[in-house]
Amino acid sequence: MVDVARARKLSERIKVLVAEALERAVKDPDLGFVTITDVKVTPDLQHAKIFFTVYGTDKEKQQTAEIIEKNRGVIRREVGHNLSIRLVPTLEFIPDEIPETAAAMNDLLAEAKARDEQVAKQAAEAKWAGEENPYKEPRKIEEEEEG
Repeated sequence: MVDVARARKLSERIKVLVAEALERAVKDPDLGFVTITDVKVTPDLQHAKIFFTVYGTDKEKQQTAEIIEKNRGVIRREVGHNLSIRLVPTLEFIPDEIPETAAAMNDLLAEAKARDEQVAKQAAEAKWAGEENPYKEPRKIEEEEEG
C-alpha cells in the first residue's frame, strides 16, 4: 500500500540528513556551498531524488557535483544510520535548475516591463493622424443641411 504522507515525511528527513552528511562526512575542501533544495521519494520508499544547488561559477558547480557523486555511498550510509526504516533508499543527486530558470524569468519580466513603459510613453505623446473623430455624426449632418 502506498503511503504518500510517509514518503513526504521521509523526504523531509532525508533532506536534513543529506545536508548534515555533506557538512560532516564529506571531507573534501573543494566542496562548494551546497543547498539541498528538494527531495522526492518514490511511494515505495526505494529511491530518493535529491535536488541541490551550488553557489559559484560553472566550474565550481561541476566540481561539486563530481564530489557529491563520488561520495554518494558515504552520504547514503550516513542517511541509513539515522533513518528508522528497514531499507535505505538509493540516492540520486540532480542539480536543480530552478534558480537559473527564475533568474531568466526575472530578466524577461524586466524586459517586458521596460517595453511596456516605452509603449505607454509613445502612446502618451501620440497625436491623431486626422481629426479626432473622422466619422460624421447624424446631428452634424442635419446641422449642415439646415445651415
